Amino acid sequence: MNRTAHRPAVTVATVVERDGCFLVVEEETRSGLRLNQPAGHVEGGESIVAAAARETLEESAWRVDPVALVGVYQWRSAESGRTFVRFTFAATAREHDAARPLDAGIVRALWLSYDDIAASTPQHRSPLVLRSVDDYRAGLRWPLDLIASL
Repeated sequence: MNRTAHRPAVTVATVVERDGCFLVVEEETRSGLRLNQPAGHVEGGESIVAAAARETLEESAWRVDPVALVGVYQWRSAESGRTFVRFTFAATAREHDAARPLDAGIVRALWLSYDDIAASTPQHRSPLVLRSVDDYRAGLRWPLDLIASL
C-alpha cells in the first residue's frame, strides 16, 4: 500500500477583507471555474505564514500581511479522495501589483461581498471557502505565534 497517497496535503489560504468585500480568485479546475480564497501549498523550507502571503501574491497580485490565524481545517475531497489540512489566515491588503501575472489556472482575482460569496456556494472550490469567511466574520482570530517554525 502506498502510504504517501494517503498523507494529507498541507495548504494555506487567506481571508482578506477590504471595504466590506473579500478577496477571492476564480480558478480553472477539473470541475470547471471555481471560486476560492487565494490558497496553495507550503513549499519546502517555507514557514506556513510566509506561504500564505506568497500564495496570495501569486494568485491575486495582492501583497498582504497575515495578522492572525482564523482556523485549521481538515477536509477530504469526495472527487479526488485527497485530504487537505488548511491553515487559513486573516490578512491585511497592503499593495496591488496590477502588472504581475497570476499563477497558471487563475483566471482573475476579485472582491466579493459576503452575500455574493454565500450565493455562489455551488461554484466554491470546497466548503472551506464559506466556512473560512464565516469563521472570520464570527471573530475567530488566533495569534500567529500559535504556529511555531523551528
